[in-house]
Parts: sequence; structure tokens; C-alpha cells
Amino acid sequence: MEVAGKVAIVTGGGGGIGSAIARALVARGARVVVTDLDAAPASTVADALGADAVSLAGDAADPSHIDAVVALAESEFGPVDLYFANAGIGSGGGVDTEDAVWDLALDVNLMAHVRAARRLVPGWVERGEGYFISTASAAGLLTQLGNATYAATKHAAVGFAEWLNITYGDNGIRVSCLCPMGVDTALLRPKDAVVQADQALMQRAVETAGAVLTPDVVADEVMAAIADERFLILPHPEVLDMYRHKGTDYDRWLRGMRRFQRSLS
Repeated sequence: MEVAGKVAIVTGGGGGIGSAIARALVARGARVVVTDLDAAPASTVADALGADAVSLAGDAADPSHIDAVVALAESEFGPVDLYFANAGIGSGGGVDTEDAVWDLALDVNLMAHVRAARRLVPGWVERGEGYFISTASAAGLLTQLGNATYAATKHAAVGFAEWLNITYGDNGIRVSCLCPMGVDTALLRPKDAVVQADQALMQRAVETAGAVLTPDVVADEVMAAIADERFLILPHPEVLDMYRHKGTDYDRWLRGMRRFQRSLS
């Protein structure tokens, strides 16, 4: 798909990967609705992009907000062509993580994608085209040391994206799944927050495993994947080798991950 002239929605667009994707889309001729839980950063991103972008604050997992964002896109620019389910959270830790934290992670990292697809896919099937881009993580293909909630919900996000691709790929619906390792965002390096032991382990694991990329580099990889209509978007290409090793000998991979975890202690 060529993004020029298309209408896109980007959740989590107030910073990090989401804002970089919004900039990359507008630079290539798309029109964008930027949405984020916080109004100010979403507005700042949209204002900087000029007439080709508007913003709306709200919870990406809330069906009423999803409806409102789609309605705004349609009224300002026209029917939605691309939906970037990019909002995500990294809250959580080990087995002692409270149910409320699990519920929130599942809501934002998975159910936000399900609800957006529920809203958009039937119309896309009627039109014969549409593009759903899920931001998961390399943790969704491999795992995430120090954070069970993140690992599990990102696996679920990958699984849902796969299902969408298989179920609707013959109806003109394209689906891609973004699975980076370290990206220099507030999710990896939270500002003004007390870093707990699990979070510190997560950060060390990510920063040790590979390069920490800028959001703009990741956004360029996303644009290239959309042009190729490629399912897996791997800004860190070494993730594919890691994934292959995991599938070739699962027990060996698990032993290796335990060694890696011990080395970070």
C-alpha cells in the first residue's frame, strides 16, 4: 500500500514510536489523527504536522473513544485506511503482580487492538481494503525478562495480529505486526519514576540484547514494511535469528535465557 493520500489513526501518538509514525505518515502524504491518553502531547504532535493532522485525547482501549476517533477522521479527512494500534504499557513484574495491573495491561496491549479491529474490519471488508498495524514487541516473539505481564500481553498481541492476517488477508485487509527490541522511549526509560527491581532487570535485558534505536528509525522501518505489505516488522533484524533458534530447540533456548538472566543479576 502507498500511504500517500490515505487516512490513518495512530494511537499512543503523543510521543515515542507513535509520534514518529505520525510524522513519517504526513511526510509521505498521508493525513493523520493522533490520539493519546494525554491531550497535551497529542495536540503538540498534531499541531507540528499542520493541516494534515488533528488530535483527540482518550483511552485507546475504550470503545467509545475508538468510535470518536474514527468519526473525527471521517469528518476531517475521509474513511480510515490505516489503523496503528500503537498505544501500550509496560507496567507489571513477576508472579506477585496484582490482578488490576494484569487487567490494565491486557486492556491496553491486547483488547485495544481487538476493539479497534471490531470497529473497522467489517467496513474494510465491504470496501475491499484496509490496513491494521499492531505494535507488539520482540517480547511477543521471544519473552521479556523481569515482566510477565508485558511478555504475555505482547504474545497475545502478536497472536491476534496473526489471526487477523489469516482470517481477512483474502478480503483485501493487510495486517502488519511491529516487534522491535529496545527503542529510546519512556516505556524503556521512564522519566521521573521510581524504577523497581523487575523494571531494572527488564531495562538491562533490553539494552544488553541489542542496539537501542530511535523512534524515527523504527518509523522508517514501519513505512517500508507497509510498502511491501510485510507482516513482521523487525527493526532489529537479529530478532528473526533469535526466533528461529527458539523454534529449533525450545529447551536449549530456555536454558540460554536463564543464563542470560543470571548474567544480568
